[in-house]
Amino acid sequence: MSTQLHAVTSIDLPNLEKIATGKVRELYKLDEGTLLMAVTDRISAYDVVLETGIPEKGAVLCQISAHWFNVLAKAVPELKHHVLSLQPPSQGLSTIEFEALKGRCLQIRKLKVFPIEAIVRGYLTGSAWKEYQTSGTVHGDKQAEGLRLSSAFPEPIFTPSTKAEQGDSDENISRARAAEIIGAKYAEKIETLALRLYTVARDYAAERGIILADTKFEFGLDEATDEVILVDEVLTPDSSRFWPAPVKVGVDQPSFDKQFVRDYLTEKGLKGKTGVELPATVVEETRAKYKEVFEKLTGKSLENTLAAL
Repeated sequence: MSTQLHAVTSIDLPNLEKIATGKVRELYKLDEGTLLMAVTDRISAYDVVLETGIPEKGAVLCQISAHWFNVLAKAVPELKHHVLSLQPPSQGLSTIEFEALKGRCLQIRKLKVFPIEAIVRGYLTGSAWKEYQTSGTVHGDKQAEGLRLSSAFPEPIFTPSTKAEQGDSDENISRARAAEIIGAKYAEKIETLALRLYTVARDYAAERGIILADTKFEFGLDEATDEVILVDEVLTPDSSRFWPAPVKVGVDQPSFDKQFVRDYLTEKGLKGKTGVELPATVVEETRAKYKEVFEKLTGKSLENTLAAL
């Protein structure tokens, strides 16, 4: 494993079969029904992976997902998810690899993943705000009049997108188009489940002084039982917009994510450029934000959480 500024930017497990590399995660085959998701400290912005990693980011993503899987499963008893274990596998790893993976990996079920991203929005921001300003719609659906930047929608809305290959951008699509892609039966199930999970998470976060503005879920299919299964990471700072409460309507909100990175790239004219290295100040500010939202949501320190594994 190679590191930069104590960040794990690559994970190489030569005794396991690597089947996919994402912007942040590496996926390995353990057996016919089980995969290992290993989470690096890589960070991407504007669809480009940067040269500099953010120390402990992978552990935050992994452990905050594990926390949310537990929270959601208790609140929605019928929910099925793909996590089998938070521990590295006992076979196929050296002692050094096993210890390095602790806290930043999940053993998960191998499932057929639906090729859409199930985005739920509770607040008007980002690409939704741009579309609303132009047409009064979000993903083609008409919205209430008079909304402002960062306004709460009267009710959370389901706004799917395509699931693009690495290096490409996801495309916002209508609910009708999502049904065409994956079938009306599964589209309805995913929409209903995504809205319910968002509502549970929104209320849970609000009790801790955090606004869940929007988030992205992904789902897979258990082909043996025809059940829709929650997969991938869930409710992390990479897949969600978390804001400190209260919301100030009419302006952009500060956020618990990679905003320091986006601001730096924009200011320096590096948006969308490859080969970019981040200064130490941006790295540390971003690391602090990831840890802060983890600790606010879980009520635990990251260090104690990792030590307990």
